[in-house]
Amino acid sequence: MTASADRMPPEAAIPVLGLDPFAPAFFDDPYPGHALVRETGPVVRLAGLDCLAVGRHAEVHAMLMDWENFCSSRGVGVRDYKTDPPLRGPGLVLETDPPLHTHRRAVLSNVLSAAALRALRPRFAAAAEALADRLVGAGICDGIADIAEAFPLTVFPDALGMAREGRECLLPYGNFVFNSMGPHNPLLAASLAELPPLNDWVTRQSQRDALAPGGFGAAIHEAADRGEIAPEEAPLLVRALLSAGVDTTVNGIGAALVCLARYPDQWAGLRADPGLARAAFEEAVRYESPVQTFFRTTARDVVLGGVAIAEGRKILMFLAAANRDPRRWDDPDQFDITRNASGHVGFGAGIHMCVGQVLARMEGEAVLGALARRVARIELAGEPVRRHNNTLRGLRSLPLRLVAG
Repeated sequence: MTASADRMPPEAAIPVLGLDPFAPAFFDDPYPGHALVRETGPVVRLAGLDCLAVGRHAEVHAMLMDWENFCSSRGVGVRDYKTDPPLRGPGLVLETDPPLHTHRRAVLSNVLSAAALRALRPRFAAAAEALADRLVGAGICDGIADIAEAFPLTVFPDALGMAREGRECLLPYGNFVFNSMGPHNPLLAASLAELPPLNDWVTRQSQRDALAPGGFGAAIHEAADRGEIAPEEAPLLVRALLSAGVDTTVNGIGAALVCLARYPDQWAGLRADPGLARAAFEEAVRYESPVQTFFRTTARDVVLGGVAIAEGRKILMFLAAANRDPRRWDDPDQFDITRNASGHVGFGAGIHMCVGQVLARMEGEAVLGALARRVARIELAGEPVRRHNNTLRGLRSLPLRLVAG
Protein backbone atom coordinates (compact mmCIF):
# COMPACT_ATOMS: atom_id res chain seq x y z
CA MET A 1 0.00 0.00 0.00
CA THR A 2 3.03 2.28 0.15
CA ALA A 3 5.02 1.62 -3.03
CA SER A 4 3.08 3.92 -5.36
CA ALA A 5 2.12 6.69 -2.94
CA ASP A 6 4.19 9.25 -4.83
CA ARG A 7 2.18 8.61 -8.01
CA MET A 8 -1.26 9.00 -6.39
CA PRO A 9 -3.43 12.12 -5.92
CA PRO A 10 -2.55 13.88 -2.64
CA GLU A 11 -4.77 14.16 0.41
CA ALA A 12 -5.96 17.54 -0.86
CA ALA A 13 -8.00 15.66 -3.45
CA ILE A 14 -10.11 13.98 -0.75
CA PRO A 15 -13.65 15.44 -0.48
CA VAL A 16 -14.47 17.28 2.75
CA LEU A 17 -17.65 16.74 4.81
CA GLY A 18 -18.97 18.85 7.69
CA LEU A 19 -20.49 15.74 9.29
CA ASP A 20 -20.15 15.38 13.10
CA PRO A 21 -20.38 11.67 13.98
CA PHE A 22 -20.33 12.50 17.72
CA ALA A 23 -23.37 14.81 17.74
CA PRO A 24 -26.55 13.70 19.57
CA ALA A 25 -28.61 13.99 16.38
CA PHE A 26 -26.17 11.68 14.62
CA PHE A 27 -26.44 9.10 17.41
CA ASP A 28 -30.22 9.14 17.09
CA ASP A 29 -30.17 8.51 13.34
CA PRO A 30 -26.73 7.74 11.91
CA TYR A 31 -27.88 6.11 8.67
CA PRO A 32 -28.12 9.20 6.43
CA GLY A 33 -24.63 10.17 7.58
CA HIS A 34 -23.31 6.69 6.88
CA ALA A 35 -24.75 6.81 3.37
CA LEU A 36 -23.22 10.26 2.82
CA VAL A 37 -19.76 9.03 3.80
CA ARG A 38 -20.05 5.92 1.62
CA GLU A 39 -21.36 7.70 -1.46
CA THR A 40 -19.11 10.77 -1.28
CA GLY A 41 -16.00 8.69 -1.89
CA PRO A 42 -13.82 5.81 -0.67
CA VAL A 43 -12.08 8.25 1.70
CA VAL A 44 -13.46 11.54 3.03
CA ARG A 45 -12.16 14.20 5.40
CA LEU A 46 -14.21 15.24 8.42
CA ALA A 47 -13.50 18.94 8.78
CA GLY A 48 -14.62 19.28 12.41
CA LEU A 49 -12.37 16.48 13.64
CA ASP A 50 -9.52 17.12 11.19
CA CYS A 51 -9.35 13.41 10.44
CA LEU A 52 -10.06 11.16 7.50
CA ALA A 53 -12.88 8.62 7.40
CA VAL A 54 -13.95 5.54 5.46
CA GLY A 55 -17.40 3.98 5.26
CA ARG A 56 -17.24 1.45 2.45
CA HIS A 57 -16.75 -2.19 3.34
CA ALA A 58 -13.72 -2.66 1.09
CA GLU A 59 -11.67 0.14 2.68
CA VAL A 60 -12.79 -0.60 6.25
CA HIS A 61 -11.96 -4.28 5.90
CA ALA A 62 -8.61 -3.55 4.24
CA MET A 63 -7.61 -1.27 7.12
CA LEU A 64 -8.65 -3.78 9.76
CA MET A 65 -6.56 -6.47 8.10
CA ASP A 66 -3.45 -4.27 7.70
CA TRP A 67 -2.04 -3.48 11.14
CA GLU A 68 1.39 -2.65 9.73
CA ASN A 69 0.13 0.39 7.80
CA PHE A 70 -2.88 1.27 9.98
CA CYS A 71 -1.72 0.83 13.54
CA SER A 72 -3.72 0.47 16.75
CA SER A 73 -0.86 1.26 19.15
CA ARG A 74 -1.39 5.01 18.68
CA GLY A 75 -4.95 4.61 19.94
CA VAL A 76 -8.19 3.26 18.47
CA GLY A 77 -9.97 6.50 19.42
CA VAL A 78 -9.67 10.07 18.20
CA ARG A 79 -6.47 10.77 20.18
CA ASP A 80 -3.06 10.00 18.73
CA TYR A 81 -1.15 8.60 21.69
CA LYS A 82 2.12 9.72 20.12
CA THR A 83 1.16 13.36 20.74
CA ASP A 84 -1.89 13.20 23.04
CA PRO A 85 -1.59 10.87 26.07
CA PRO A 86 -4.61 8.64 26.73
CA LEU A 87 -7.16 9.38 29.44
CA ARG A 88 -6.76 5.79 30.57
CA GLY A 89 -3.99 3.26 30.18
CA PRO A 90 -3.77 2.03 26.57
CA GLY A 91 -5.68 -1.20 25.96
CA LEU A 92 -3.26 -4.04 26.59
CA VAL A 93 -4.51 -5.95 23.52
CA LEU A 94 -6.81 -3.63 21.59
CA GLU A 95 -4.24 -0.80 21.47
CA THR A 96 -1.02 -2.68 20.87
CA ASP A 97 0.55 -4.07 17.70
CA PRO A 98 2.92 -7.01 17.16
CA PRO A 99 5.15 -8.17 18.62
CA LEU A 100 3.73 -6.91 21.94
CA HIS A 101 0.18 -7.72 20.88
CA THR A 102 1.04 -11.27 19.82
CA HIS A 103 1.92 -12.91 23.12
CA ARG A 104 -0.86 -11.13 25.02
CA ARG A 105 -3.47 -12.15 22.46
CA ALA A 106 -2.12 -15.72 22.57
CA VAL A 107 -2.74 -15.88 26.32
CA LEU A 108 -6.34 -14.76 25.91
CA SER A 109 -6.86 -17.18 23.01
CA ASN A 110 -5.61 -20.05 25.16
CA VAL A 111 -7.81 -19.02 28.07
CA LEU A 112 -10.83 -18.76 25.74
CA SER A 113 -10.03 -22.06 24.03
CA ALA A 114 -12.63 -24.10 22.18
CA ALA A 115 -12.64 -26.67 24.99
CA ALA A 116 -13.17 -24.00 27.67
CA LEU A 117 -16.05 -22.47 25.72
CA ARG A 118 -17.67 -25.86 25.06
CA ALA A 119 -17.67 -26.46 28.80
CA LEU A 120 -19.56 -23.19 29.32
CA ARG A 121 -22.30 -23.88 26.77
CA PRO A 122 -24.53 -26.02 29.06
CA ARG A 123 -24.26 -23.40 31.84
CA PHE A 124 -25.19 -20.60 29.47
CA ALA A 125 -28.12 -22.61 28.10
CA ALA A 126 -29.47 -23.43 31.58
CA ALA A 127 -29.23 -19.80 32.67
CA ALA A 128 -31.00 -18.67 29.49
CA GLU A 129 -33.80 -21.20 29.95
CA ALA A 130 -34.37 -20.10 33.55
CA LEU A 131 -34.39 -16.43 32.52
CA ALA A 132 -36.84 -17.09 29.68
CA ASP A 133 -39.21 -18.94 32.02
CA ARG A 134 -39.29 -15.97 34.40
CA LEU A 135 -39.81 -13.46 31.59
CA VAL A 136 -42.66 -15.34 29.94
CA GLY A 137 -44.40 -15.58 33.28
CA ALA A 138 -44.20 -11.83 33.73
CA GLY A 139 -45.44 -10.99 30.23
CA ILE A 140 -44.13 -7.39 30.19
CA CYS A 141 -40.43 -6.67 30.60
CA ASP A 142 -37.67 -4.24 29.73
CA GLY A 143 -35.63 -5.95 27.04
CA ILE A 144 -32.49 -4.09 28.14
CA ALA A 145 -32.53 -4.29 31.94
CA ASP A 146 -34.28 -7.67 32.16
CA ILE A 147 -32.61 -9.50 29.27
CA ALA A 148 -29.76 -7.75 27.44
CA GLU A 149 -28.06 -6.61 30.66
CA ALA A 150 -29.28 -9.26 33.09
CA PHE A 151 -28.04 -12.28 31.15
CA PRO A 152 -24.44 -11.17 30.36
CA LEU A 153 -24.04 -9.72 33.87
CA THR A 154 -24.82 -13.18 35.21
CA VAL A 155 -23.03 -15.64 32.95
CA PHE A 156 -19.93 -13.68 31.89
CA PRO A 157 -18.68 -12.62 35.36
CA ASP A 158 -19.43 -16.17 36.58
CA ALA A 159 -17.17 -17.52 33.82
CA LEU A 160 -14.51 -14.99 34.74
CA GLY A 161 -14.67 -16.00 38.41
CA MET A 162 -15.87 -12.64 39.74
CA ALA A 163 -17.77 -12.16 42.98
CA ARG A 164 -21.47 -11.29 42.60
CA GLU A 165 -21.25 -8.02 44.52
CA GLY A 166 -20.76 -4.91 42.45
CA ARG A 167 -21.21 -6.40 38.99
CA GLU A 168 -23.44 -3.48 38.07
CA CYS A 169 -20.22 -1.41 37.96
CA LEU A 170 -19.19 -3.18 34.75
CA LEU A 171 -21.71 -1.26 32.65
CA PRO A 172 -20.75 2.33 33.59
CA TYR A 173 -17.08 1.35 33.47
CA GLY A 174 -17.49 0.01 29.94
CA ASN A 175 -19.47 3.14 29.08
CA PHE A 176 -16.41 5.21 30.03
CA VAL A 177 -13.99 3.00 28.07
CA PHE A 178 -15.97 3.45 24.86
CA ASN A 179 -16.76 7.13 25.48
CA SER A 180 -13.04 7.77 25.91
CA MET A 181 -12.48 6.86 22.26
CA GLY A 182 -14.36 9.97 21.16
CA PRO A 183 -13.72 13.68 21.60
CA HIS A 184 -13.93 15.44 24.95
CA ASN A 185 -17.67 16.11 24.71
CA PRO A 186 -20.43 16.05 27.38
CA LEU A 187 -20.68 12.24 27.14
CA LEU A 188 -17.02 11.81 28.01
CA ALA A 189 -17.19 14.48 30.71
CA ALA A 190 -20.06 12.65 32.41
CA SER A 191 -18.18 9.34 32.25
CA LEU A 192 -15.04 10.92 33.69
CA ALA A 193 -17.04 12.36 36.59
CA GLU A 194 -18.18 8.93 37.73
CA LEU A 195 -14.96 7.07 36.90
CA PRO A 196 -12.85 7.10 40.12
CA PRO A 197 -14.86 4.59 42.21
CA LEU A 198 -15.51 2.45 39.13
CA ASN A 199 -11.82 2.35 38.28
CA ASP A 200 -10.95 1.39 41.87
CA TRP A 201 -13.53 -1.42 41.78
CA VAL A 202 -12.36 -2.83 38.45
CA THR A 203 -8.74 -2.70 39.62
CA ARG A 204 -9.62 -4.72 42.74
CA GLN A 205 -11.66 -7.26 40.78
CA SER A 206 -8.74 -7.90 38.42
CA GLN A 207 -6.40 -9.04 41.18
CA ARG A 208 -5.72 -12.73 41.69
CA ASP A 209 -7.21 -12.93 45.19
CA ALA A 210 -10.52 -11.52 43.97
CA LEU A 211 -11.01 -14.23 41.33
CA ALA A 212 -12.38 -17.71 41.97
CA PRO A 213 -10.26 -20.72 40.95
CA GLY A 214 -11.24 -22.30 37.65
CA GLY A 215 -12.42 -19.11 35.97
CA PHE A 216 -10.95 -17.19 33.06
CA GLY A 217 -9.46 -14.59 35.40
CA ALA A 218 -7.53 -17.15 37.41
CA ALA A 219 -6.34 -18.77 34.18
CA ILE A 220 -4.81 -15.45 33.06
CA HIS A 221 -2.89 -15.16 36.33
CA GLU A 222 -1.74 -18.78 35.92
CA ALA A 223 -0.33 -17.83 32.51
CA ALA A 224 1.84 -15.28 34.33
CA ASP A 225 3.02 -18.05 36.66
CA ARG A 226 4.20 -19.97 33.58
CA GLY A 227 6.07 -16.93 32.28
CA GLU A 228 3.79 -16.37 29.28
CA ILE A 229 3.19 -12.77 30.38
CA ALA A 230 4.76 -10.56 33.03
CA PRO A 231 3.08 -10.71 36.46
CA GLU A 232 2.05 -7.05 36.23
CA GLU A 233 0.32 -7.75 32.91
CA ALA A 234 -2.07 -10.35 34.35
CA PRO A 235 -4.50 -7.98 36.12
CA LEU A 236 -4.40 -5.66 33.12
CA LEU A 237 -5.35 -8.54 30.82
CA VAL A 238 -8.22 -9.43 33.15
CA ARG A 239 -9.32 -5.82 32.93
CA ALA A 240 -9.08 -5.98 29.12
CA LEU A 241 -11.33 -9.03 29.08
CA LEU A 242 -13.80 -7.25 31.37
CA SER A 243 -13.88 -4.32 28.96
CA ALA A 244 -14.44 -6.57 25.93
CA GLY A 245 -16.91 -9.00 27.44
CA VAL A 246 -20.01 -7.09 28.48
CA ASP A 247 -20.99 -3.90 26.62
CA THR A 248 -20.84 -5.22 23.08
CA THR A 249 -22.82 -8.30 24.14
CA VAL A 250 -25.44 -6.22 25.92
CA ASN A 251 -25.91 -4.00 22.89
CA GLY A 252 -25.88 -6.95 20.51
CA ILE A 253 -28.66 -8.74 22.39
CA GLY A 254 -30.60 -5.48 22.69
CA ALA A 255 -30.25 -4.93 18.93
CA ALA A 256 -31.54 -8.43 18.20
CA LEU A 257 -34.55 -7.97 20.49
CA VAL A 258 -35.62 -4.62 19.05
CA CYS A 259 -35.22 -5.89 15.49
CA LEU A 260 -37.20 -9.07 16.17
CA ALA A 261 -39.96 -7.03 17.83
CA ARG A 262 -40.13 -4.64 14.86
CA TYR A 263 -40.11 -7.39 12.25
CA PRO A 264 -42.66 -10.03 13.33
CA ASP A 265 -42.02 -12.13 10.23
CA GLN A 266 -38.42 -12.57 11.39
CA TRP A 267 -39.58 -13.59 14.86
CA ALA A 268 -41.96 -16.08 13.25
CA GLY A 269 -39.01 -17.53 11.34
CA LEU A 270 -36.96 -17.84 14.51
CA ARG A 271 -39.93 -19.30 16.38
CA ALA A 272 -40.34 -21.92 13.63
CA ASP A 273 -36.63 -22.77 13.77
CA PRO A 274 -34.90 -21.82 17.05
CA GLY A 275 -31.73 -23.15 15.46
CA LEU A 276 -31.54 -19.79 13.69
CA ALA A 277 -30.78 -18.04 17.01
CA ARG A 278 -27.07 -17.74 16.20
CA ALA A 279 -27.85 -16.33 12.73
CA ALA A 280 -30.37 -13.88 14.21
CA PHE A 281 -27.78 -12.53 16.63
CA GLU A 282 -25.19 -12.29 13.84
CA GLU A 283 -27.58 -10.40 11.59
CA ALA A 284 -28.44 -8.00 14.43
CA VAL A 285 -24.73 -7.25 14.90
CA ARG A 286 -24.42 -6.51 11.18
CA TYR A 287 -27.66 -4.53 10.97
CA GLU A 288 -27.29 -2.37 14.11
CA SER A 289 -23.51 -2.57 14.69
CA PRO A 290 -23.18 -2.27 18.49
CA VAL A 291 -19.64 -0.97 17.92
CA GLN A 292 -20.13 1.87 15.44
CA THR A 293 -16.61 3.18 14.92
CA PHE A 294 -12.92 2.64 15.56
CA PHE A 295 -9.92 4.72 14.57
CA ARG A 296 -6.55 3.75 13.19
CA THR A 297 -3.41 5.85 12.63
CA THR A 298 -1.26 5.61 9.52
CA ALA A 299 2.10 4.16 10.53
CA ARG A 300 3.76 5.36 7.30
CA ASP A 301 2.81 7.07 4.05
CA VAL A 302 0.09 4.91 2.49
CA VAL A 303 -2.35 4.71 -0.40
CA LEU A 304 -6.00 4.19 0.50
CA GLY A 305 -8.96 4.57 -1.83
CA GLY A 306 -6.67 5.74 -4.58
CA VAL A 307 -5.18 8.71 -2.72
CA ALA A 308 -1.87 9.24 -0.94
CA ILE A 309 -2.13 9.72 2.84
CA ALA A 310 0.77 10.82 5.00
CA GLU A 311 2.09 9.06 8.10
CA GLY A 312 0.43 10.04 11.36
CA ARG A 313 -3.11 10.64 10.03
CA LYS A 314 -6.08 9.50 12.09
CA ILE A 315 -8.69 7.61 10.06
CA LEU A 316 -12.17 6.96 11.42
CA MET A 317 -13.58 3.61 10.29
CA PHE A 318 -17.38 3.62 10.18
CA LEU A 319 -17.90 -0.08 10.92
CA ALA A 320 -21.66 0.42 10.91
CA ALA A 321 -21.60 2.06 7.48
CA ALA A 322 -19.51 -0.80 6.10
CA ASN A 323 -22.02 -3.29 7.47
CA ARG A 324 -24.75 -1.72 5.32
CA ASP A 325 -22.66 -1.07 2.23
CA PRO A 326 -24.71 -2.04 -0.85
CA ARG A 327 -21.42 -2.84 -2.59
CA ARG A 328 -21.06 -5.76 -0.17
CA TRP A 329 -24.62 -6.69 0.82
CA ASP A 330 -27.86 -7.28 -1.07
CA ASP A 331 -30.71 -5.25 0.48
CA PRO A 332 -28.42 -4.11 3.32
CA ASP A 333 -31.15 -2.11 5.09
CA GLN A 334 -33.31 -5.24 5.46
CA PHE A 335 -33.08 -7.28 8.67
CA ASP A 336 -33.04 -10.91 7.53
CA ILE A 337 -32.11 -13.73 9.90
CA THR A 338 -31.64 -16.13 6.98
CA ARG A 339 -28.91 -13.91 5.51
CA ASN A 340 -25.34 -15.16 5.47
CA ALA A 341 -23.87 -12.26 7.47
CA SER A 342 -20.32 -13.60 7.47
CA GLY A 343 -17.87 -10.90 6.51
CA HIS A 344 -19.50 -8.18 8.59
CA VAL A 345 -17.10 -6.06 10.63
CA GLY A 346 -19.26 -5.71 13.74
CA PHE A 347 -16.58 -7.51 15.75
CA GLY A 348 -13.71 -6.04 13.74
CA ALA A 349 -11.39 -8.20 11.63
CA GLY A 350 -7.77 -9.23 11.52
CA ILE A 351 -5.49 -9.58 14.50
CA HIS A 352 -7.48 -7.09 16.59
CA MET A 353 -10.84 -8.79 16.09
CA CYS A 354 -12.89 -8.67 19.31
CA VAL A 355 -11.43 -11.16 21.76
CA GLY A 356 -14.83 -11.74 23.38
CA GLN A 357 -16.74 -12.36 20.16
CA VAL A 358 -17.18 -16.11 20.68
CA LEU A 359 -18.59 -15.53 24.16
CA ALA A 360 -20.91 -12.84 22.80
CA ARG A 361 -22.20 -15.18 20.12
CA MET A 362 -22.75 -17.97 22.63
CA GLU A 363 -24.69 -15.64 24.93
CA GLY A 364 -26.79 -14.21 22.12
CA GLU A 365 -27.58 -17.64 20.74
CA ALA A 366 -28.50 -19.02 24.16
CA VAL A 367 -30.92 -16.27 25.17
CA LEU A 368 -32.60 -15.85 21.76
CA GLY A 369 -33.02 -19.60 21.38
CA ALA A 370 -34.55 -19.94 24.85
CA LEU A 371 -37.03 -17.15 24.11
CA ALA A 372 -37.93 -18.57 20.69
CA ARG A 373 -38.92 -21.87 22.28
CA ARG A 374 -41.33 -20.14 24.70
CA VAL A 375 -42.61 -16.92 23.14
CA ALA A 376 -45.20 -16.92 20.35
CA ARG A 377 -44.92 -13.18 19.73
CA ILE A 378 -42.54 -10.48 20.87
CA GLU A 379 -43.97 -6.96 20.61
CA LEU A 380 -42.98 -3.43 21.50
CA ALA A 381 -44.90 -2.33 24.59
CA GLY A 382 -43.66 1.27 24.33
CA GLU A 383 -41.11 3.40 22.54
CA PRO A 384 -37.46 2.31 22.91
CA VAL A 385 -35.13 4.88 24.48
CA ARG A 386 -31.64 5.18 23.01
CA ARG A 387 -28.46 5.42 25.06
CA HIS A 388 -25.78 7.68 23.57
CA ASN A 389 -22.12 6.71 23.61
CA ASN A 390 -19.19 7.95 21.54
CA THR A 391 -18.48 4.46 20.17
CA LEU A 392 -21.40 2.15 20.95
CA ARG A 393 -24.94 2.05 19.62
CA GLY A 394 -27.46 0.71 22.09
CA LEU A 395 -30.66 1.28 24.01
CA ARG A 396 -31.34 2.49 27.52
CA SER A 397 -34.74 0.81 27.69
CA LEU A 398 -36.83 -1.45 25.47
CA PRO A 399 -40.41 -2.10 26.67
CA LEU A 400 -41.47 -5.53 25.43
CA ARG A 401 -44.56 -7.70 25.62
CA LEU A 402 -43.80 -11.43 25.48
CA VAL A 403 -46.83 -13.51 24.44
CA ALA A 404 -46.38 -17.08 25.61
CA GLY A 405 -46.54 -19.87 23.05
